[in-house]
Amino acid sequence: MTNYARQERALLSDLLLSEGPDAPTLCEGWTTRDLAAHLVVRERRPDASAGIVIPPLAGYAERVRLARAALPYERLVGQVRNPPGWGPLTNPLVDPLANTLEFFIHHEDVRRGRPGWEPRPLTPAFEAHLWRTVKLLSRASLRRVGITAEIAPDGLEPVRTATDPQVRIAGPAGELAVFFFGRQRATRVTVEGDPGIVERLRTVRLGV
Repeated sequence: MTNYARQERALLSDLLLSEGPDAPTLCEGWTTRDLAAHLVVRERRPDASAGIVIPPLAGYAERVRLARAALPYERLVGQVRNPPGWGPLTNPLVDPLANTLEFFIHHEDVRRGRPGWEPRPLTPAFEAHLWRTVKLLSRASLRRVGITAEIAPDGLEPVRTATDPQVRIAGPAGELAVFFFGRQRATRVTVEGDPGIVERLRTVRLGV
């Protein structure tokens, strides 16, 4: 079975090196150096990574991230590429669950940080793998913002969050992953329905 987390990690590491430390990303205000530092702290500093989801710890987390970002760039990317073998998020049991979508999204954050990007072709098996997670994320995101939808991934079974959904969201599973991770403006996804709800869905904060 393909380890997609490992695959995306390697591809992202290669891209970070080729783009250099100062390239833009879809993460507002972050360059490739900032994004690499975030990934390293997330995996190697659980005391600081908690600040990603616990607001009172956000300042501490940012100080730790900035310290890590000050490392030589090649060394920083090397830490992205070669994570701790038995870390809380990187041990063989957890890695596929914790890191596949994380590294896929951040890979796309770098790919789509400049104009002229195009979606990359994904294998049907990888699309299906992403969809298993995205359909859960999409339900939670839509429930939080109070919008009902039919979500239709190309070639895969659609889901509905209500009997009579307000909108229909369609596209490849990879594009839906980027969409429901809060990068709606940088996706090739079709959204149909009431224009007001469609516009709100394209601007509201989705994801985690």
